[in-house]
Amino acid sequence: MGRQDVESITTQLVEEILSDYPEIELVNVEYAKEGPDWVLRVFIDKVGGVSLDDCEKVSRRLSSSLDDADPIPGSYSLEVSSPGLERPLTRDAHFERFAGHLVQIRTYAPFQGQKLWEGQLLGLEDGAVVVEVEGEIVRIPRDQVAKANLAIEF
Repeated sequence: MGRQDVESITTQLVEEILSDYPEIELVNVEYAKEGPDWVLRVFIDKVGGVSLDDCEKVSRRLSSSLDDADPIPGSYSLEVSSPGLERPLTRDAHFERFAGHLVQIRTYAPFQGQKLWEGQLLGLEDGAVVVEVEGEIVRIPRDQVAKANLAIEF
């Protein structure tokens, strides 16, 4: 079973669990090798931020669901946490929800001559992420966005 399979199955399991906690949303699932070990990371969030108790209850239920489904060969560490200050924007709804925030966007290939964009997120429009960069409006096609995160403002 590949990395994407594990992430997909875990996403389904987490979404089932979160149906009991509608205030909590799934932000992202990552299954990655770190040194000799595998780590399954689940990032959750809610308005006002997630608490340690939120992470613990999701972790406990997910651990049990993963034990039952047994989709991961071998050993791994499970981590359930907040997405942090540089929260990834992984779903179309995130680009709407965080309009007005400073973001950093990396594209798969150069777009208008560059791969890294930083500016104020204006939203999602006609399949493009709309960002104001140094006073100029840039529309980056959503399918060209490799990674998008909130950026820390100093």
